[in-house]
Order: sequence, then C-alpha cells, then structure tokens
Amino acid sequence: MAPIGGSSKAKKGILERLDAGEIVIGDGGFVIALEKRGYVKAGPWTPEATVENPEAVRQLHREFLRAGANVLQTFSFYASDDKLENRGNYAADTFSGQKINEAACDIAKEVAQEGDALVAGGVSQTPSYLSCKSKTEVKTIFRKQLQVFIKKEVDFLIAEYFEHVEEATWAVETLKESGLPVAVTLCIGPEGDMDGVPPGECAVRLVNAGASIVGVNCHFDPATCLRTIKLMKEGLATAKLKAHLMSQPLAFHTPDCGKQGFIDLPEFPFALEPRILTRWDVHKYAREAYNLGIRYIGGCCGFEPYHIRAIAEELAPEKGFLPRASEKHGSWGSDLSMHTKPWVRARARKEYWENMLPASGRPFCPSLSKPDDWEVTKGDLIQQREATTEQQLKELFKKQSFRSKTVP
Repeated sequence: MAPIGGSSKAKKGILERLDAGEIVIGDGGFVIALEKRGYVKAGPWTPEATVENPEAVRQLHREFLRAGANVLQTFSFYASDDKLENRGNYAADTFSGQKINEAACDIAKEVAQEGDALVAGGVSQTPSYLSCKSKTEVKTIFRKQLQVFIKKEVDFLIAEYFEHVEEATWAVETLKESGLPVAVTLCIGPEGDMDGVPPGECAVRLVNAGASIVGVNCHFDPATCLRTIKLMKEGLATAKLKAHLMSQPLAFHTPDCGKQGFIDLPEFPFALEPRILTRWDVHKYAREAYNLGIRYIGGCCGFEPYHIRAIAEELAPEKGFLPRASEKHGSWGSDLSMHTKPWVRARARKEYWENMLPASGRPFCPSLSKPDDWEVTKGDLIQQREATTEQQLKELFKKQSFRSKTVP
C-alpha cells in the first residue's frame, strides 16, 4: 500500500475522478458536531459560526481532511437569506447571508489547500419553498448563494437536504447556471419524498434537471439510505439514464424512523448519543456502499472525523493509501497490542471488533422509540420572521400532550 496521505499530483475535478472510477470520500456533519462544541444553536441550525468562530469551523474541516475526506463542503447549510431570518433568527441582520457564505468558502478553500481536497459550495431546502412561495422566488434565494460560490471559485456544487424533489430540481436548475458540476442529495427514505414521489422517479427528475451526481443524505441511517439509493439506481437504469451515486447518511441507527427520518424521533436532537454508529459500523457501511456501485461516500449529521477515517481505512485497498489520521490508529484495533492489560491486548484483532454487539449500558431504556409523526410538511411550515411566541409554544405543547395520550 502507498504511503499515508496519497498522491501529491495536481487536483482533478469531481467528475474527472468519478468518471475514472475513483472513490471520493465526503466529509462529515457540521451542524450537530459544532452544536455539541458550542458554536451552533440547535433549532435554527444556521452557520453563522463561519464569521463568529471561524477557527472552530476551520478545525473541523482540517480534522475531516486529515481523516481522509476528498471533498470539503462549505459550511453553508441553511445559509439562505430566508433561513437566516426565520423565527427570531437575526443572523441575516447581524452578519448578512453574503458574509456568512463568503466566510464559509474562504475557510473551506484555505483548508483544502493543505491536501488533495475539492471544495463544494452547498445549498439546502428553504423556508420559502415550505411556505409555498413561487418557483421564481425560491430560485432567487438559491441564486444569491450561487453568486458567492461563483465569486469564490468553488470546484463544484451540491444541493443537499431536500425533502421535496420539486424544490431539489429547482435548486439543480439554478446551480447549473454556473456551468459547474452539480451533485444533489435528498433526505428521503425508501418511501420517497414528502409528496410520495418514489426514489427512482426522484433520481430521474434530478438527472433530467442537470445533476451529474445523485443520492441521499441525512435523516436516515446507512442501511436505510443504501436501500433508497438502490431504488434510485434502478430508476435510472429503467429510464436509461446515467449518473454517479452519492451517499451521506446519518451516523445514528434509525430502524424505527418514520417518513421524515430522525427529526421525528423523540430523542432528536439532544439524546441521540445511544444510537451513534461505531467505527466498525461505518466500515460495514463503506463496503456495502462500494459494492452497490456508489463512489461518492461520506456522512452527514453525527459523522465525526473518526467515522470518515473508518470509510477511508475500509476502502484503502481500493484507493491505494491510508489517510494521515491512520498514523494514530492501527487497523482493526491492532495497536491495542501495546496495551498494559492482557485482556485488552486480546482485542487487537478484526474478528473481535467485527462481531462486537455493543451494549448501551441503559437497562431501563427501550431499544426502539415511537416517532412523533405529526405529518407536517410543505404548507404547514410557514416562514415567520418573528420569534415563536409563548402562545404558539403552548399550543404545540398541548398538541404534543394530546397526541401522546391518543396515538397508540
């Protein structure tokens, strides 16, 4: 195997890499990771940390790069102007969407130069669409972010985290105006998008809109996401369309999720830790994704740098090298051979960790939860500039209490 770190050749573009059959490793999740570190507010989940605490964003990018990521996404998730001023969030007034997006690009580009990583500018679903605003209005929102990405010369573009394929196609159409390659991922499961459009048809619509890379991110665990991408792949084959496949799932086990994924789980967002994937779960995910024909393999919420390193280590035989972070991590726990205790040294082998069934240590907790499943989607999620009022919260608390008593 080649030395740790890989080639120092000139950077190739995203499609050049994928067309050549190369594996592209994505980065991990930012909003949940930075919320835990104290730099993102749960609720709005917006990325003003790029201007408030750029060193925190820079460090997380650097850790993902060191772990083996070939793409650094700009931390521009939910950085559309309408999201930055929704429900009492005044980030747009305090900093401006343009400055937040510009800083996101600058930080990602700075770190990417430390390795062989590409920079992807990213947009995501908007409150404007969920409030039933027009196609023209929604595209105008996307275009504001796109103008920054063009100015900052990112390598390609990603439209990610869309519950509705209609809005995702609008995003793809807008991003294609740049002339850059466009990837798009929906946050859907095997049931399809929130309007009931099946995954296969979603993929067809996205490719016809101009996407070169399609797939799934967030909301569901690796097993569910891979089932969904398999349906996308089948839909594209039936339509005789070609596109590269992309997977960036949650790092949480979600077998009990409903159609809207982990946001329906009662543990979201502050009690998800018992569901976290182990690094060995991620080894399995990476191999299954590769075997399915997916060549852009990364993670979303919950994916920390050690998870990305697990992808890179599992696929090192195909890539030909290990990431720099593997300097401090023996394959399948082999460095445990250096441990003082003999019973821990006995765990320095693949067979031990590959067959591990980890306990939660919570004897009074259930293994599965019942999703809330309020069946709320576009048209019910109206944008509101003012903060949620006490009366609005009381009505929600009352509804939650009523449902807990009446829903079996």
